[in-house]
Amino acid sequence: MNINPKIIQAEKDLQPQMQKLEEIALYNQDKIMQAFQDNRVALRHFVGSTGYGHDDVGRELLSRVFAQCVGAQSAIVSPALAGASHALKVALYGMLRPNDTLLSITGKPYETLDEVIFGVPDKDNGSLKDFGVKYSQIDLLDNGEFNYDEIIKQAKLNPKLIFIQRSRGYFWRDALSIEKIKNVITKIREVNKTAYIMVDNCYCEFVEKQEPTDVGANIIAGSFMKNPGGGLAPNGAYIAGDDDCIDWIAGAFTSPSLKLEIGSYEPGYRLFFQGLFMAAHTTLQALKSSMLFGKVLQDAGYKVLPKAGEDLYDITRSIELGSKEAMYQFCKAIQHSAPVDSFLTPEPCDMAGYKDQVIMAAGAFVQGASIELSCDGPVKPPYIIYMQGALTYEQAKLALNKCLKYMGK
Repeated sequence: MNINPKIIQAEKDLQPQMQKLEEIALYNQDKIMQAFQDNRVALRHFVGSTGYGHDDVGRELLSRVFAQCVGAQSAIVSPALAGASHALKVALYGMLRPNDTLLSITGKPYETLDEVIFGVPDKDNGSLKDFGVKYSQIDLLDNGEFNYDEIIKQAKLNPKLIFIQRSRGYFWRDALSIEKIKNVITKIREVNKTAYIMVDNCYCEFVEKQEPTDVGANIIAGSFMKNPGGGLAPNGAYIAGDDDCIDWIAGAFTSPSLKLEIGSYEPGYRLFFQGLFMAAHTTLQALKSSMLFGKVLQDAGYKVLPKAGEDLYDITRSIELGSKEAMYQFCKAIQHSAPVDSFLTPEPCDMAGYKDQVIMAAGAFVQGASIELSCDGPVKPPYIIYMQGALTYEQAKLALNKCLKYMGK
């Protein structure tokens, strides 16, 4: 098979870190299994429903099982949530009212939330700003740490909702560890007992043994087409957290009078349950793949984040390629290593919610499922690509082999 010797050596060097990831996956698999068994998941819960979906036992149980998996009191898991950005938008609209303040303590949120929070200049698009919600922002420090002095200062001003983006997004920074999130929540609670704390948890589920809701966050949200869906969930997203928060958010999701009493899905829920069962293992495949890419590409002279051998807190790997041509070749290699649409060549294009053109390689069974091996990034200097996913470590190893070949390494 002519596997590049650099890959073989990197695997040997990474064995201690790989073993640590496997221990985390085993812990999370046990936690997921316990939730399935405690809630008595049965074949009848896989059956879909039509119409209003009253008494849809599959929908109701899926949400309860997921809530237990992430240490939350309640959850909304639904194919009617179109993705993480939709889930975050619904959560924000459910929690915030006119004259409330939304405080982001990790800088500007992910780009697809720009129009949700800030709106469009000289146009009423129904943004939070249009509804009279105030916004304040504290950037992370240059070293990626929280700016505790400023956070404590602004937390004393009693914002309604404090927002944390756990993953890197399209930013050159590491994802946040559960330990860092726990520490900042503890500091906030010393000066503010009432503010709600919400975490954008996308790309980070089951990467560690705990979730933000285990350490004091009131709300988390993310896509079910990524880690929690295990590569099987065909669509959907989730919002999980405290009972009172989910109750308010449910009113924004459907209507205040109906909340979670309705919502049908005729195809049924088997793939959601099965994907959640596979989530710990599939996330492990993505993390091992990220670790291998990071080690080999750093040794080849590229800047990567996290640095080779460092702990991982999301499934995404940032790789600074330095040129447009290298970016294109990398994406081409990933696409040509895919099980689906491998014959296509990625081209940059305009994408809704992004200011720059984005190039994306994603030969996936489920479109947009970044738990499958894929990469993307805005085409602008210094030409950073964000690689994520891999349903199997073996596919990622073969794809990395092709990347080195296409890039002349």
